[in-house]
Amino acid sequence: MEQWHRIVRDLVGGEREHVTATRTVKDLAAWALLPLPVLLAFAVSLPGSFAGGGTRRWGRGRAEDLRAEAQEAKDGAAAAFYELDTAQRDLRISIETIAAVDDSPQAAKTGADFAAFGERIDRVSHEYIQVMDAHDLDSGNLDATAASRARHDLSRMRDELLRTKVDLERFAHSLGPLLEQAETQLAQVAPAVERAKQSLLAATQALDTVRAARLQADELAASLAALAPELTRLNQGAARHGVKATVQRAEEVRRRAEALRAEAEQLPRRAGEIDRRLASLRTRAQALTTRAGQVDPVLSELRRRFSAACWQDLQRVPEEAAESVRQAEETLREAQRARDEQRWTDATARLTTVQTLLGRTDESVSAAGERLQRLNEVSFDPKKEIDRTRFAVRDAQRLAMAGRSVPEPRHAQPLDAAVERLDRAVGVLERGGRNPDYWQFLMEAQAVRGMVAAVVEDIRGGRS
Repeated sequence: MEQWHRIVRDLVGGEREHVTATRTVKDLAAWALLPLPVLLAFAVSLPGSFAGGGTRRWGRGRAEDLRAEAQEAKDGAAAAFYELDTAQRDLRISIETIAAVDDSPQAAKTGADFAAFGERIDRVSHEYIQVMDAHDLDSGNLDATAASRARHDLSRMRDELLRTKVDLERFAHSLGPLLEQAETQLAQVAPAVERAKQSLLAATQALDTVRAARLQADELAASLAALAPELTRLNQGAARHGVKATVQRAEEVRRRAEALRAEAEQLPRRAGEIDRRLASLRTRAQALTTRAGQVDPVLSELRRRFSAACWQDLQRVPEEAAESVRQAEETLREAQRARDEQRWTDATARLTTVQTLLGRTDESVSAAGERLQRLNEVSFDPKKEIDRTRFAVRDAQRLAMAGRSVPEPRHAQPLDAAVERLDRAVGVLERGGRNPDYWQFLMEAQAVRGMVAAVVEDIRGGRS
């Protein structure tokens, strides 16, 4: 019986290559002598019959092919899922960029559209995960039907992921103009913030230099410290505060920091300038004290040689000059105290007051000497002042007649009045006797020249 089992196994099991030709002929001859029912019984009892053994081998091969196709679909779906996730992440950055810069309705709609895409992607991703969990391609029990179903579901999932990615890319492409504009504005943020930080650094260094020179700068330090919260907001970035607000804040910080730096750098020079002005104004005050002492001799000569009308308005010059110098010296001492205490604004204000006092005193002191000089000149030769004034009148008259046969009335009338006024002044001077009012004559001559100068200016202005 075992011999017949071997024969059938060799014929059906594919091992004929191990059986010699002689044994095969003998076995076939022995097999042919068996009754048909026995042959059928042996055939049925074999582990691998003709039909059964062939069908099992074909089924295993088909299942493996389907498993491989399903695995390929799974890999494709995984790749599509990764690409979709990457595209969504990249687009989210673009949407955030637009939202940080643009607050227009179009930008708001863009954000809403992206949110809708996000919901769609979430649904597709959830379905993808469910499909992946539903099919275990590594299972040893995976048959052809399960492999085919897995291939179908995974291929469908891959296609859905790819379609979603294509739609997302189309939407991203439509954002091109908005994104370009947003990126252009966003590109301004970093340089603006950097300029602000550099200005703050420069202001800090300038303040350190001031302190190293032992100059107080409490106000500057307080102003600089007030910028610290603004610097914190700049460091928090445009994502939190917006691009426009961040750029504006950076520009404001830069402007204020540069103003503080300039003031800090100017402080040593300001201190030096105050020191120079203190020394100069002290010297000037001392000189005016000396000059004010010389007014009395001048007034004495004026009283002796000229009428009272020529010097009465100068009577109080010595007393007023002395009082002004005293006030100036007291204010100088206050300015020195302010400088020592580094109250720069107070020191500067007091120095300005001193300068005004000394300037007014200088004019009054100089007026006495100038009065005496002018009176000496006109008393020695009045004709010189008269000729000077008449020349000015005639020169204006020639200008008024240039290119005309008759002057314009608005020019002729004031010139005629000037001639009459000069003639009256000369007449008064000539009738003054031995002690005429020379000062009154000088004032009248000066007034006539002023009238003439106004006419000349009007003529030239009209012709230009």
